[in-house]
Amino acid sequence: MSQAVQSDYATIEVRPNPSGFGACICGLDLSKPLPPITLDEVKRAWATHSVVYFPDQPLTLDELEAFTLQFGEFGHDPFIKPMKERPHVLELRREPDEKATNFGAGWHSDWSFQEAPPAATILHSEVTPPVGGDTLYADGSRAYEDLSDEMKARLEGLKAVHSAILPYGTKGVFAQEKEKRTMEIISSKDAETTQPHPLVRTHPVTGRKALYISPTYTIGIEGMEAEDAQPLLGELYLHMVQDKYVYRHKWSRNMLTMWDNRCCLHLADGGYDGHLRVMHRTTIAGDVPV
Repeated sequence: MSQAVQSDYATIEVRPNPSGFGACICGLDLSKPLPPITLDEVKRAWATHSVVYFPDQPLTLDELEAFTLQFGEFGHDPFIKPMKERPHVLELRREPDEKATNFGAGWHSDWSFQEAPPAATILHSEVTPPVGGDTLYADGSRAYEDLSDEMKARLEGLKAVHSAILPYGTKGVFAQEKEKRTMEIISSKDAETTQPHPLVRTHPVTGRKALYISPTYTIGIEGMEAEDAQPLLGELYLHMVQDKYVYRHKWSRNMLTMWDNRCCLHLADGGYDGHLRVMHRTTIAGDVPV
């Protein structure tokens, strides 16, 4: 991944991780509309680093929604009940006494089973526990670029089959859950539909190719028998989440983080039983993957 240097930006301060995957953007006030040049630079930094975060942003829900809409229309969030009178905001709340697995605990790209999955997810921290609660991100672009020429040729033209059946289907993980959960999950027959997408996706802004699969939502490969598809997918999953491709993001209160669903996976880590954690989430509409 190419790393932008600070001289590339006139109005923002960007502090990238050593790998170039993930960066802090400092010195902005996201409660107000960003000037056009600043918004363009934030978009460029986000495209370059895939995951960007903004510390010290005490935002109201109105301000969070307004920030989101500077990047595009809201995405559609199925299978989870949104906040009251806020159809585009999900509250990811886990109470101190909850025993259910923390939400988002498997590697995935948000709503990849949709025809046009969200380009971005935005998460704003309201209450952060004193331990645990990290979010892990895996760089699908570098993971693809490091594949052998033989593997790249093998993957060319393949379409992965995505579905929400495993977590949200009528017999899915959430439907079978026994423990109480504060978040209201809606298991549905609608989750059992399928959607093919290129297994290797080309980013519409950077032109970089990335692996576009996940163990949560990818259930097979179009035109390939399961006994052949599953070992190949398993091999790619293990490759994608090697430490060298993973960024472990640590939260602080009033932090806003935005990531690119078109080229990276994420996973919500636990480790904060006995503590309250509250986050607010929006998504930005995306394009049909190519």
